[in-house]
Amino acid sequence: MMRVILLGPPGSGKGTQAKLLSQRLGVPAISTGEMLRAAVSEGTPLGRQARAIMERGELVSDGVMTELVRERIQRPDASGGFILDGFPRTIQQAEFLAGIVGNAAPVAAVINFFVPEDVLEARLLGRSRVEGRSDDRAETARERIRVYREKTSPLVGYYRQRGLLTEVDGVGTIPEIAARVVGALPIVQGVA
Repeated sequence: MMRVILLGPPGSGKGTQAKLLSQRLGVPAISTGEMLRAAVSEGTPLGRQARAIMERGELVSDGVMTELVRERIQRPDASGGFILDGFPRTIQQAEFLAGIVGNAAPVAAVINFFVPEDVLEARLLGRSRVEGRSDDRAETARERIRVYREKTSPLVGYYRQRGLLTEVDGVGTIPEIAARVVGALPIVQGVA
């Protein structure tokens, strides 16, 4: 059972690394951002609620996010583990997650990507041009990074105190960063 959390600000490469690690381990990569963007594009009630919040660069409420994640990690494909990208973002969400997964199969590791803010902003603005993401405009990008730092700093300490956190340099090529991620998880070394 492999349960891994990837933390890092917007533009740090969590999504890319989650997909690579998912393929390597054979467990689903669960991206709350992708789930929210799908809800927005489908025009669901949750999507309409989330759209305005995301356009301001703010975080969607704990209540909305925890229910979204609870439903997703209880699906059969996640029974053997999962890679979480974008959740938890607060200590309250982390405690909720610990309550769901329980002691029998807790989160095995938490990887925190460190990327300088100028690199993050450049990545987000580049992604906006390539993917047409409205939530990656310059002002919104800066606000998303600021909100992330403000809300998530305590979460880094929370996982560090529990001995689960490993910091990974998120600057470099995708394969270089992927090698650092795998190297930071001794429990996955040797997995093809």
